[in-house]
Amino acid sequence: MSVEIISKHHQAQGAFDFGRIRENKPIGFPHEPGGANSMSNLFYWAHAWSDTGGLIDTHPHQGFEIMSYVISGKISHYDTKYDRWLDLNAGDAQVIRAGNGISHAEKVLPGGEFFQIWFDPDLTKSLKKEASYSDITASDFPVTETDNGSIKTIIGEGSPMKIDTEGVEIKEVSDISGSWKMDLDSDSIYTVYVLEGEGQTGYGSVVPNDFLVLRDESQLTIDFSTSARLFVIQSPAKVSYRTYAEGQTL
Repeated sequence: MSVEIISKHHQAQGAFDFGRIRENKPIGFPHEPGGANSMSNLFYWAHAWSDTGGLIDTHPHQGFEIMSYVISGKISHYDTKYDRWLDLNAGDAQVIRAGNGISHAEKVLPGGEFFQIWFDPDLTKSLKKEASYSDITASDFPVTETDNGSIKTIIGEGSPMKIDTEGVEIKEVSDISGSWKMDLDSDSIYTVYVLEGEGQTGYGSVVPNDFLVLRDESQLTIDFSTSARLFVIQSPAKVSYRTYAEGQTL
């Protein structure tokens, strides 16, 4: 059994556009100090924001599937496949299946905040496919109301967002109050980002921007003292292919 809590202070850090866009990275690139290492087919995870607005200029991608999820405010995306800018508002998401190559750029509008998360779909196959992407608005994601919060399924049963990367499910849980419990599958790795809320687990306290990694656990319980919001990714403990992080030969 294993539970790790990584505070924002101990995550990798980054910046773009002369510091106008700031990042903390619960899972950084392999060469970056801080944060967790790539795990399963979850390769990279960045939390970015801008108070003033900023630009991440056009840059290329190949192979990986890259999801952007808007936490608050607005961002805008450009890509060379469709040669246009597209706005994404709070709760919207985009996935780029980078395939054999695509370039894109991002504008973060003042007050904008988003996640960018990279998945490894087996690069030996994805690099042979044509690049494509999907944009999903917040209202199109299914939401389930529970006694202690709302569960929004971003990737998983009922969601219109599809990726090739195997075994991945993503949920955002909001409006949590008091004690929150989640049953866990022992064949999965769970990563949890605390967007809002202060609470206590059996492994220590959590505050906003803390990042939890759970392996071989049957349940996670957090007793929150304030209203909370969580972002949860479930990944397979083992995948059917050798990942890039494991030294996959392309």
